[in-house]
Amino acid sequence: MITNYFRALLICFGVMASLSCGKKADPAPEVTAPPVTPPQVSPTPLRILNDFKMIWNDEFDGTTLDLTKWMYRADGVVRNLATASRQTISLDGKGNLVMKVTKDANGKYYVGQVATDGLFQAKYGYFECRAKMNESLGPHVAFWLQSNTMGIETNDPATNGVEIDIFEYHRKKPDLVFHNLHWNGYGTNHMSTGTNVKLTSIGMGYHTFGLEWNQNQYIFYVDGKETWRTSTAVSQIPQYMILSTELTGWGGDPETGNFPDQVVFDYVRVYLPK
Repeated sequence: MITNYFRALLICFGVMASLSCGKKADPAPEVTAPPVTPPQVSPTPLRILNDFKMIWNDEFDGTTLDLTKWMYRADGVVRNLATASRQTISLDGKGNLVMKVTKDANGKYYVGQVATDGLFQAKYGYFECRAKMNESLGPHVAFWLQSNTMGIETNDPATNGVEIDIFEYHRKKPDLVFHNLHWNGYGTNHMSTGTNVKLTSIGMGYHTFGLEWNQNQYIFYVDGKETWRTSTAVSQIPQYMILSTELTGWGGDPETGNFPDQVVFDYVRVYLPK
C-alpha cells in the first residue's frame, strides 16, 4: 500500500515535470528606452554669450537687402576673373542672403560683395556668421573685416588696419577652412600670415565662423570651437565687415566649374564685451 502510494506520487511528479518542461517561457517584455537628446552645442562660444552683448545683427529676413546695414561693394568693378554685380545678390524670403557666382552666354563671370563700410564698424569684439558653402570649383567665398587705410604701405597694422579673413573657403580643397591676415597694402610690401583647418564636414550644411578680436590678439572659431589664435598684426582701429564671392583662380579653374554657384548666409552678428 505504501509502495502504491509512492508510485502514485512519482507518477504525479513526472506528469508535472513533463508539463513544466513542455511549456515555453513567456518572452521578456520589450522595453523601449526613452529617446536620447544629444547635448545642445551652441554655435557661439558660451563665454561670448555670457560675457558679451549683441550690438549689431542682420538675420536676413524679408526679400530685400537692408541698405541701412549694407552697401553693394565694388559694384561694376572687374575683380580678377569676374565683375562684381549687385544682380548676384538677393534674399530668398526664408531668412538667407544668397550670393551667386554666375556665367553669362558670352562666358563672362559675375561675383558679388556687400559691406558695412560707412554704415557700421567696430574696434574689437566678436564677429560671427552662419553660412552654407558653395559647391563648384572656381569661386572662393569669405566673411572678413577691412579698413579703408589698410592699403597704406607703412607696415603699421595697428594704425592702418588689417584684412582679417574670418573664413575663406573653396572647393579645390573642400575639407579646409582658411583663416588669413593681410597688411601693409597689396603691393610689393604686402605681408600676410594664416592657417587652414581640416574639417571633413565643412562642405555640407550650415556652419558658423567667428572671430574674437581684442587689443592683444585674434581668436578664430568654427562651429563654436577655437581653431586658431595669433597676436600677429593686431589692428587697433575700427573696421567694417564684408561678405563676398571671388573668382581669382585660387579656388580652381572656373572653366571646370558649374554655374551658377552660390554661398548662402543665414545671419551676421556682432558682440561687444558687457
